[in-house]
Amino acid sequence: MVKDYSIDTLVVHQPNDDKFNSSIAPLYQTTTFKQKSVSDLGQYDYTRSGNPTRSQLEFQLGKLIKSDYTYAVNSGMSCLDVITRLIKIGDEVIVGDDLYGGTHRLLTFLNNNKSIKLKHIDTTDTNLLLNSITSNTKFLFLESPTNPLIKVINLPKISKFIRKNFPQIKIIFDNTMMTPLLLSPLDYVDIQYESATKYLNGHHDIMAGVIATRNLQLSQDLFFIINATGCGLAPFDSWLLLRGLKTLSIRFAKQQSNTLIIANWLESIGFKVRYPGLKSHPQYELHKSFNKGFGAVLSFETQSIKKSEIIVENTKIFGVTVSFGCVNSLISMPCRMSHASIDEKTRKERNLPEDLIRLCVGIEDVNDLIDDLKSSLILSGIVQEIDGKLIKLNQSKL
Repeated sequence: MVKDYSIDTLVVHQPNDDKFNSSIAPLYQTTTFKQKSVSDLGQYDYTRSGNPTRSQLEFQLGKLIKSDYTYAVNSGMSCLDVITRLIKIGDEVIVGDDLYGGTHRLLTFLNNNKSIKLKHIDTTDTNLLLNSITSNTKFLFLESPTNPLIKVINLPKISKFIRKNFPQIKIIFDNTMMTPLLLSPLDYVDIQYESATKYLNGHHDIMAGVIATRNLQLSQDLFFIINATGCGLAPFDSWLLLRGLKTLSIRFAKQQSNTLIIANWLESIGFKVRYPGLKSHPQYELHKSFNKGFGAVLSFETQSIKKSEIIVENTKIFGVTVSFGCVNSLISMPCRMSHASIDEKTRKERNLPEDLIRLCVGIEDVNDLIDDLKSSLILSGIVQEIDGKLIKLNQSKL
């Protein structure tokens, strides 16, 4: 009887069938594979179509994701590119109103070139979303929590309704924020994908993405596109991602712990903090109902673009950069950086605050991180320290 191991064990335990009994999966850094004869072809012939190192990674990811078919590609955006090639001209596609900037950019391009009919909906309003579906709707793209507004959708309810009433709709879910540790989206959706550049690898030294499904036909379509376009993950990057996966559980646990402490600290000063681990979050209970944790990304508002700029530009530990998910902490202003491809008018329509600061919390000592933020907040003038206590100034005093 095969034991069903915890995911914390699975990320570390990576058995392989190397004939020399290597304790880790070997790196097959080769483009092509010799064949015994023209009529006796082996499992692999050309790395674009498949490579033992990538196969080992896909097998490992499949166990974590609980998928039947898993594919590693060369970035998170490659995942989206592959998936959007399933969309036919004229198909109606529903997406959220708080999307990763790169996702928005690609889908908007397809919409503007009349390839698809795109609808942006507040996916946290379940009734609004479900009432927006028509007979022409073929795809639904979801994220939860969203980035950077950290909004939570009712994924179980949405999935149940669509599978019962609109089985022709393919539900696509970006699980980058939660990872397989906290959520198994394939219990609810047809295809899940995530940027493995982020938490799965955890060190920001490779670009990678993963696409997974339990549907045979979808898997065949996805593999055809990946093979035809040549976006499969390279052997060395596959090997590095296998290595990064081994510490996923311990990294993410520390990152979540740090994030919750920082979120509570910022809220105690008086900032509006967006983090699903706070009881003040409007979808706190909903998030808990189908996720096993809260993630390691938060955002907060200052009510002053200038103050936000000063805060972001004067941290010493938090690095000013786009992206998230690595072991070191990052800080950014999404409207100026990761979501700058969304025009100002659209950002305003979607209530994306220009002063919003996003923190992507790493594994450093949490007291050092708080001290770093504290110094930057004081320097900006948005808070004052009086008798050892931080006081947030009213907007009128800024």
